[in-house]
Amino acid sequence: MYDDMGTPVHLPRLPRRVVSLVPSLTEALAATGTLVGATDWCTHPAGLDVTRVRGTKNPDRAAVTALAPDLVIANKEENRELDVRRLREAGVPVWVTVVETVPQAIRSLERLFTEALRVGEPEWLGEARELWAGEVPPVTASVAVPVWRDPWMVVGGSTFTGDLLRRAGFANVFDGDARGRYPGVEVSEIRADVVLLPDEPYAFSATDGPEMFPGVEVRLVSGRLLTWYGPSLVEAHRVFAGI
Repeated sequence: MYDDMGTPVHLPRLPRRVVSLVPSLTEALAATGTLVGATDWCTHPAGLDVTRVRGTKNPDRAAVTALAPDLVIANKEENRELDVRRLREAGVPVWVTVVETVPQAIRSLERLFTEALRVGEPEWLGEARELWAGEVPPVTASVAVPVWRDPWMVVGGSTFTGDLLRRAGFANVFDGDARGRYPGVEVSEIRADVVLLPDEPYAFSATDGPEMFPGVEVRLVSGRLLTWYGPSLVEAHRVFAGI
């Protein structure tokens, strides 16, 4: 069995004690009843009663190991290779996901449910597949998505967020920017038909952000709907395809 990185994952038994180091995947897996640990940033679903193992970039590896997990779920972008390697060296199986597009997210989730955990595919995943797997629509507007300010950073190319917006009819003006997937920019460069200001990782609000874009359509949006892949995919289609 291989994870999304092509790394062999040896599971001595059916995974029934799972630790998630990825907020999106914590929400996706919550209903399986297998989660015993998650990061402090795993805020959905509300009231999730599992052991917290610190953050995505600095997980408490000793706490993770102490939970005796059958499997730890990580992500190439969100988690550090060092933490994955150290957990594996401690004898903990780790499944690393890779997600840069919506179809890739759906396929990764399919494999996670059916191959890694060997549980039934949830209804929301089939609905998300139907909503997002169709023909990519024509561009209706250009968009820019700041994710931080002072210094300003935006969503660039080869990102899940950029692909999601393209499939909703938007063209990311920073797609293909040579400065990287989340380039640092001057605020004067952030010009598009629509500027989307999410509430995470930077918490843009009505009084913090829109004032920098006079004369431009600015929308405050849920960062979860822009960047998470899981049950939120269904709501994200309803929100962004309707803008």
